[in-house]
Amino acid sequence: MTTFSFLDDYSEGAHPDILRALADTNLVQQAPYGDDDYSADAASRIGAHLGEPFQGAIHFVASGTMANIVSISSCLRPHEAVIAAASGHIVVREAGAIEATGHKLILVPAVDGKITPENVKTALAANAHFPHMAKPRLIYLSNATETGTVYTLAELRRLSALARERGLILFLDGARLGAALASHKNDAALADIASLVDLFWIGGTKVGALLGEAIVVCNPALAEDFAFQLKQRGGMLAKGRLLGIQFRALFGDPPLFFDLARHANAMAARLAAGIASCGHGLAAPTETNQVFAILPDPVVVALRRDFAFYVWGESAPGQSVIRLVCSWATSADRVDAFVSRLASLSGPENAVLD
Repeated sequence: MTTFSFLDDYSEGAHPDILRALADTNLVQQAPYGDDDYSADAASRIGAHLGEPFQGAIHFVASGTMANIVSISSCLRPHEAVIAAASGHIVVREAGAIEATGHKLILVPAVDGKITPENVKTALAANAHFPHMAKPRLIYLSNATETGTVYTLAELRRLSALARERGLILFLDGARLGAALASHKNDAALADIASLVDLFWIGGTKVGALLGEAIVVCNPALAEDFAFQLKQRGGMLAKGRLLGIQFRALFGDPPLFFDLARHANAMAARLAAGIASCGHGLAAPTETNQVFAILPDPVVVALRRDFAFYVWGESAPGQSVIRLVCSWATSADRVDAFVSRLASLSGPENAVLD
């Protein structure tokens, strides 16, 4: 059996409809740097989901780290800081990219992977000795979170109200926003998010695009001159059409974006149920397309002969948490193969753990 990867949701290339759209438009000449017809159409299609009238701006970049760097650095003066959950992506997975722009990260404990208003208030109080401390100015969220959990509409509203009360910028990292919006736990729409945050981005890379993310600047004051920030940070592609074409396909009629996210979530739910049926627990609820399973270390070693995944950390002596991610291309057969192999390793008499 060829090793199958549950490492992430971008091990495959791109959805065939996206590749077809790129091929079909390949020889059509277009203006550079995102001023092409395809990017304009993609922005219009996304804007249709953001409520009326949307008065901000939409820009396309190639990667999530770039989306975070440009979005956050565009908002802040040199002495201003970012409040983020200690488990947040910009804290643990981006090699200090935000700090490299000169902005301090103020860490708060995560609650089910999420930031709470109470923790934000504590951080504000603990970082108020001005001008001797960096000034908290931006709240960083990710939806879904680093542990695959989802913010409810009520949670987003409370954080938005607090940000506006305290004069803070609310920013949402949407690398897996498709998975969050497709979650059975979700009750927020794109229009809700656009009305509650100052800026956010919609991940394409992790929901079937070859590459690309769409930054949505909701606050008109922040939208002004955003293109200059994009250019200075190296985020403006000469062939910006490549990003616009993909998002035009993702937000077609009907939007492929939501269908692909729903499939990834469904495969993760199937995988989580199978793991539970084998008698193993989960380190976090499976709300999106990520599954965090707690398995004995010998089982982990045996599974790695046929499947690729990350060991997320130790759960207890002799046990580890592994992360399994399903994508738009994950098949039920692959999920069932993993569960079948796990079942064969989980009986009291299993003989493969030598």
